[in-house]
Amino acid sequence: MTTLLDGYREHIVAAHKQPLFLLLVGFITSFVFIRFSVRMIRAQVRWWPGNVTPGGLHIHHMVFGLGFLLAGGIGVFATYGGHPWIDWFGLLFGIGCGLVLDEFALILHLDDVYWGEQGRKSVDAVIFGILFTALLLVGYVPLGVEPAQETRWGLLAVISVNALASVITLLKGKVWTGLLGIMVPGLSWIGAVRLARTGSPWARWRYATRPRRRARALRRERLLHQRADRARTWLFDLIAGAPDKVSANHPAAHRVAERMAARATAHLDAHAARALARRSARLADRRSAAAGAVGGTTHTRGVAAPAPAEGASGSTPGRSGRAQQRRRTVRAGRTRVYAVQPTGLEPRPERHPHLRTHTRRIRR
Repeated sequence: MTTLLDGYREHIVAAHKQPLFLLLVGFITSFVFIRFSVRMIRAQVRWWPGNVTPGGLHIHHMVFGLGFLLAGGIGVFATYGGHPWIDWFGLLFGIGCGLVLDEFALILHLDDVYWGEQGRKSVDAVIFGILFTALLLVGYVPLGVEPAQETRWGLLAVISVNALASVITLLKGKVWTGLLGIMVPGLSWIGAVRLARTGSPWARWRYATRPRRRARALRRERLLHQRADRARTWLFDLIAGAPDKVSANHPAAHRVAERMAARATAHLDAHAARALARRSARLADRRSAAAGAVGGTTHTRGVAAPAPAEGASGSTPGRSGRAQQRRRTVRAGRTRVYAVQPTGLEPRPERHPHLRTHTRRIRR
């Protein structure tokens, strides 16, 4: 413990790096805390407080991060960077960095893609910010320039070549190598010499007319980069949680939901139209049957025809009405034929003279 304290005083306090160290501590602490919080909320743990929703408005933790950034940045200028204020404001600034960069994908896409595949960009931004701050704390400076060094033509040449190599590495799709190459000069040179990734702008510009080089890039992508991507995905899932397959706010999910809603609405409208047609046809059948029974005639296609005589061979009362009902059923698009209900106005058939209409009483 004493050795750690002595090393801290020697390498951090004596080197005037305590504000940067506290900034890194606040950065890492806020990111770990907020990721733990959102994973508890996602798991719907009862004892965890949950989201901040005053009045039903969900406030993202990015808003609180902006408050910490403003407090830390303005506080340093207000106190002229004096001790011990600069240490505390550095801690506040680091907390704000962790909260804001954790929702970097939301700011970039202007959409709530926190648990989507696009949300992985937030983890990339946070990890790069932590590495960048750690390299500054260790002693690396951008492009290898140290404030105490004298300006020479050789140093300017090294800086220029390193900057060009970093740009080429980024164009080849190697984001981490290019960004870290800004701090470590030799790293970007290796990335600039090696083959580009297949989906990078460099591959689209340079490999379109070179099939052999493109085949080599595809083979290397399949053998090397896919394994590295799987390892990176596993690490990010461990740190930040696995993303949803399709986010609730994803544009594809919106399109699917709108398509399903349109289909449901069309189905309901068609169902209501069929029900209305059935009711109208049923009412028209009853009215036509009642009119035919009262007038002694049945109407077929609007032409009055005499009712068939009772007892005539080959004629059955109501046959014309049933045929008319079937035609209306076909026009209405129904698949079920509803029988005409009696209205009480139909004439009663005469009794047969030999038909017994009462039951003989049994005497005991």
